[in-house]
Amino acid sequence: MTSASKNIVAELNKGEKLNGDNYDIWHRKIQYILEEQEILKALNNTLTELEQGNTAQHRRDLEAYQAWKKKNSNARITLLSNMQDHFMCEYEKYETTQEMWLALKDKFGGTSTTKLRRIMIKFDSYRKCPNHTMRQHLKEMSNMVRELQSVEHVLTDEQ
Repeated sequence: MTSASKNIVAELNKGEKLNGDNYDIWHRKIQYILEEQEILKALNNTLTELEQGNTAQHRRDLEAYQAWKKKNSNARITLLSNMQDHFMCEYEKYETTQEMWLALKDKFGGTSTTKLRRIMIKFDSYRKCPNHTMRQHLKEMSNMVRELQSVEHVLTDEQ
């Protein structure tokens, strides 16, 4: 990985770890990290370990499996290292990145009524923190609006 790539990955890793409330942005950042590390395919592909064999095709398949196994391991570690500790402990049982990714999506993805209500309460009760600059305040507001838009909630003019 080049130094520019390492800098991009390091910058993306500075963000919040998965905490249960930030899945939407977290999963996007993880995809960018995996893409930059050239291991994004680990989210969509799984291979199984091969039986013994000696043919040329078997050797090619074994080489492909070993390359996938390394990418899967790197992607799995990337996901786990970008979670809060209690989630890391909960999800480390998944051996493939794809299994873990799907389990995370099942738990945190989608829009539930509870999630929408939580976002709306946060938005409706939000006030500028006295120690925040106007830029920080507007950034926070922008993030909440984007979160509401991601769950396809239409804000009224009054809001």
